[in-house]
Amino acid sequence: MNEALILGVVFVVLLLAGVPISFVIGTAAVAALLMSLDPAAAVTVVAQRMATGLDSFALLAIPFFILSGQLMNRGGIARRLIDLAKVIVGRLPGGLAYVNILGSMLFGSISGSAVAAAAAIGGVMTPLMKREGYNREFCAAVNITSAPIGLLIPPSNIMVVYSLASGGVSIAALFLAGYVPGILLGLALMLVAGVIAKRRKYPVGEKVAMGEGVRIFLAAVPSLLLIAIVMGGIILGWFTPTEASAIAVAYTFVLSVLIYREIRWSELARLFTDSAATTAIVLLLVGTSMGMSWVMSSANIPQTITEMLLALTHDKVLLLLIINVLLLVVGTFMDMTPAVLIFTPILLPVVMKFGMTPLHFGLVLIFNLCIGLCTPPVGNCLFVGCSVAETTIAKVWRPLLPFFFAMFVVLMAVTYWPALSLALPKALGF
Repeated sequence: MNEALILGVVFVVLLLAGVPISFVIGTAAVAALLMSLDPAAAVTVVAQRMATGLDSFALLAIPFFILSGQLMNRGGIARRLIDLAKVIVGRLPGGLAYVNILGSMLFGSISGSAVAAAAAIGGVMTPLMKREGYNREFCAAVNITSAPIGLLIPPSNIMVVYSLASGGVSIAALFLAGYVPGILLGLALMLVAGVIAKRRKYPVGEKVAMGEGVRIFLAAVPSLLLIAIVMGGIILGWFTPTEASAIAVAYTFVLSVLIYREIRWSELARLFTDSAATTAIVLLLVGTSMGMSWVMSSANIPQTITEMLLALTHDKVLLLLIINVLLLVVGTFMDMTPAVLIFTPILLPVVMKFGMTPLHFGLVLIFNLCIGLCTPPVGNCLFVGCSVAETTIAKVWRPLLPFFFAMFVVLMAVTYWPALSLALPKALGF
């Protein structure tokens, strides 16, 4: 009990002091172990657990998917997907809002990065929307809430992290389980955007001639083929998700550097450096979080919390609502990676006692934390979206509310209707 108290106090104090989350987690883990070990032994144990936690073949997918995302972001893929989205939904009332959402869905399904989608899609769409008379804050709200869809529609790095934290849930099954929730979220956001656009009488996009539409589609086909190559290969058993991430890098390199020629050879060194830096941040979070998870397990914290929650209620509906509220709160102040690694071993045993599968819980957990990316104080999509739209959080908060409501409605549907997540993996034998 003393270890749990020390862990919690040190974690909260350092977090409030503004210490980087990786160091918060590692320091809290060491501080908790000092209750039973000398300083040198405590540091050694946490270091060993960090190294053990990172010794996973599945984690190799993370640097590869990060690199492929960087190549896509700078390789002209976003612009071609936006052009395709204009052809598909641009003629609807408030068409550019639909284009932004659909563009984020398409880009996310290729890059797997919410922040990259907010920057790439928002960077192109926001100026276009403002020129057409769209409210600046509305543009930001659409971009901010649609960017996290890419974490639900595979490939998704956070699903790889959850697979590790949950003890080996199939990454392929997680990828497949994310399609329906991701698409439903996109449609819900489009519904909200459409109602607002119609009420404010935002303009309809220009009609695209048949020949131009075909040309735009053909230009986007090479980018869309990546989805078929990665997911098709995984489903057919040609390669593992980790191998698929390496294939994604090779394909996007050829596409961005050799075919589209949007990335010059001289830019590759900087691109590789940026990818390495991002990978280092993510894997440091993974390592320290695995160390903290081991400390929590040795202190019986997951079992204690399980008993507390079960003592609170035996109603499955109420318990799942409580867990969702808890995760929504966690998502407002903690980054996704440590949140997944810390709270999966705590909450997974609880929901499994009520018949929830680890696969279903993974989608619920990730969905909750996706919403956290859009909320202060640590919402990366919120900060990027406001920066791109040249507005402030104070101004964009009210326009975000109807989109948050739509996200919450879809979250509840995914939570209480397991088939939305499980039907597709089950149908394909995963």
